[in-house]
This record gives sequence, structure tokens and C-alpha cells, in this order.
Amino acid sequence: MTEAWNHWRTLNRRALLRRCGMGLGSLGLMSLLDSQGLLGAPGEKTFNPLASREPHFRPTAKSVIWLFINGGPSQVDTWDYKPALEKWDGKPLKGFDKFTGFFSGAVGGLMKSPFEFKRMGECGKPVSSIFPNLSKHVDKIAFVHSGHTESNNHSPALFMMNCGLPRMGYPCIGSWVTYGLGSESDSLPAFVVMSDPKGRGLPKGHAANWGAGFLPSVFQGTHLRPKGEPIDNLKRVPGMTTEQQRRQLDLLSRLNQEHLDKNPHEEELAARIESFELAYRMQSAAPEALDVQSEPEYTRKLYGLDNGKCKHFAAQCLTARRMVERGVRYVQIYSGGMENQRSWDGHSDIKGNHTGFAQETDQPVAALLTDLEQKGLLDETLVVWGGEFGRLPVAQKGGKPGRDHNPHAFTTWFAGGGIKGGVSYGETDELGHKAAIDKVHVNDLHATILHLLGMDHERMTYRYNGRDFRLTDVAGKIIREIIA
Repeated sequence: MTEAWNHWRTLNRRALLRRCGMGLGSLGLMSLLDSQGLLGAPGEKTFNPLASREPHFRPTAKSVIWLFINGGPSQVDTWDYKPALEKWDGKPLKGFDKFTGFFSGAVGGLMKSPFEFKRMGECGKPVSSIFPNLSKHVDKIAFVHSGHTESNNHSPALFMMNCGLPRMGYPCIGSWVTYGLGSESDSLPAFVVMSDPKGRGLPKGHAANWGAGFLPSVFQGTHLRPKGEPIDNLKRVPGMTTEQQRRQLDLLSRLNQEHLDKNPHEEELAARIESFELAYRMQSAAPEALDVQSEPEYTRKLYGLDNGKCKHFAAQCLTARRMVERGVRYVQIYSGGMENQRSWDGHSDIKGNHTGFAQETDQPVAALLTDLEQKGLLDETLVVWGGEFGRLPVAQKGGKPGRDHNPHAFTTWFAGGGIKGGVSYGETDELGHKAAIDKVHVNDLHATILHLLGMDHERMTYRYNGRDFRLTDVAGKIIREIIA
């Protein structure tokens, strides 16, 4: 009794307030962790921020593969057939704002598509001749033709499409998905990104396109390097045995856990402990998942690994299937690198530009849909195809005719994961210049993706700087017409 009294008698006012504050703060933290499903039961090991969590409601998709068509594919030369362009080819577009695109001094007349369109599938969808393989899958696909965005410049448009706002510093959709749902794999990253492997560089904005922003860093995308070792420091240090490494990690884990027990509010430390364990498990799991050569020969041929024009993208699409098959939640693949002819950014020679990139992607993407379906994975895997904006129906003068950026109209398509196949939603005007009927904003696309994954985009929030942020900001409408 005397010892306890002496303890409290020497406790000054400042120490008392500090201890009481920490007690109240801990209660607040415990409440927050519990509301986000991160608080384990008594006796459990440290919580894993990437552990699989329950969605808000029953999902139709468990994972996402986003084929990012980097640079801005032309909707009127791919999926949004506009016969009026043939009628008015070469004529000026009356009332056109020359600042719509990026090169105001190079605006020409209306330009018909250099590609032939044919009606395909039972739905009779007109498809450009540059997609001989994908055209066979139109009855699986839902096309959204009335997309529009807020910037005519690549970097902000990329941030808008990935992060829901045209500025850097915000979490991308892959980070939001893994923050909300975690991963079903305990030995692979929850969110994987693959960029162009042909020396054409990263997309504008680089890694900010798959960054976690103000979310904990554990939710950022893991970039698989296109050449050389795909993941840094994955191999064990030469001379170290498995047993030695395991003892080293166990010691590190005990020291970190002791510190965490004394400072339970340090949430980032818990994530760091788990990251060491994930890296250890990845040493064996990642090389196996990335080994596309272990696939049967007919599968490798289906994707086009024997085709010099598309083998690089074929390997990435096959890797994506192997990733989602092993529980990875979100995979994004970029077709094309930096601007202009190194991506789908066809400012000049739209015919040559889009033909070349279509030859790289058409067979692998078609094979991905076929393979997912054959393995029973398409019903639970949402496949998305689309870029950051579309292109103008007028020609861009200078050299071979091309098309400038168009933020007012673009096409995105979805397949699998609860999508209604063989449908088209929304329309552009007769020239493909602007979204005209059932307009779809980028926030609407994100709201729809989250809905298919079983998440209410309005409830999916994170408090930062005194405000609850969400992927769809203060907007977002689910496109229910494309959901089965």
C-alpha cells in the first residue's frame, strides 16, 4: 500500500495528463481498428493488414485485372463505330474548340477511320479490323461508350483514371481495393503492376499511378520490373541458409513485437513486421507464380508466347492469370510506355500506331478471356480494358494523319466478374466527339468496380487530415445496366 501511495504521490500533473491521454487515444485506436476489421481476437498473432476481409455485401468478383491501354486509345478506331465520319471525311467540325486537344495549331478536318468495321457475335457489335481475336469475345463484353474525364493531358488524366482525382498524392484504385478487402494470398503481393517491357518507359506520372497516397504504404502496388529480376532483393543473400534466415527473421520479429506490445498505437510497425514475413514467403512463391514457361505448350501458344510481336504482353497476361489464380486481388498491366509513338498516343499515323499496339495485345487479351473461362475463373475475375481518355474525330495535321487527345469521349469495356456480356451502354454523338447519352464519369467507373467487388463506394472511406476521403470523392454512380 505504501509503495503504491509513493508512486501516485510522485506522479506530477503533466505525467498524469500524458498517461490519461494515451489511455483515451488507445481506446480510440482500438475502436478504429475494430471498425475496419483489423483487430484480432485475444491470443492471435499481430494483425495482418493484408489479411482477407469480408466485403460490405455479396460480391460477384473476387479480383480485378485492368489492362491499361496507355496513351489514350481512339474510340472511333476501335469499338465505337461512327459511319458519319465516312460521310463527312475532310470537312471541318463546326463550332469545334481548338483547345480541346493538346495541339491547338494542328487541327484538321474530320477524318474517317482507316480501319474496316465488321459486326461480330450474336450481339452484332461493330468491331475494328485491328482486333481479329478479341472480336470473337464481344458476347462476353460490356462496352461503356460514353466515358468522359477532366483533363486533356496525360499525367492528370492518368491520375484521374487511377486515383479518382486529376492530382498526384491520392491512393489508386488498386490500393483502395486491397485496403478494403486485403488479399487471399499470404505469400504474394495483394496488388501487382506490370509496365511496358520493350524499353518504352513507364506511363506519365510513373509509380504515383499505383501508389497508396495517404493510405498505409503496405497497400501500394508491387511493380514487377519488366527486365531483369522482377522484384528487388527477392533472392536470399549468397551463403545464407534457409535456417539462418529463418532465425534472423524470428529474432527481428521478437524485437519488433516487444516494441509493439509497449506501443500498440504504432500501426505502421505491425505492417512492417508482416512485410518481412511476406517477403520471406515470396522467395519461393513469387518465382513459381512468375514461371510462365511451366505452363503447357498449348497454353503458351494460345497467349502468343511464340509470337515475336506479342510475346512480351502475352507473358504479362499469362502472369496475371497465374496471379489471380493464387489469390492476388488486383493486377494492372500497362500497354505502352511514354507518350506519342511509344504508346497508344497516336498524334501522327493513327493507322500505324494503333495497328502496331493492337498486334501486341489482341491475341494475349483474347487468350486471357478464353483461359479464365476455361479454368472457371472468369465468373470471379473482373477484366477491364481502357485508357486515360479518347481521341478526337478530327485529324491532327503534320506528317501522316493522327488524332489528338479527347477528354470528352472514350470507351472502356468490362468482362467477367458479374458483367452482362454482349451489351453496350451510353453513346457519343454521331461523330464520336462527345459523350451524349447516359454519360459516364470516371467516378462512375470506379463505383461500379467497387460494387462488383462487394464494396459500397460511399462507405469505403479513410480519415486523413480531418476529412473522410474515398475513391469516388463526392460523386460516383453504379452502372447497373451492365451488371448481370
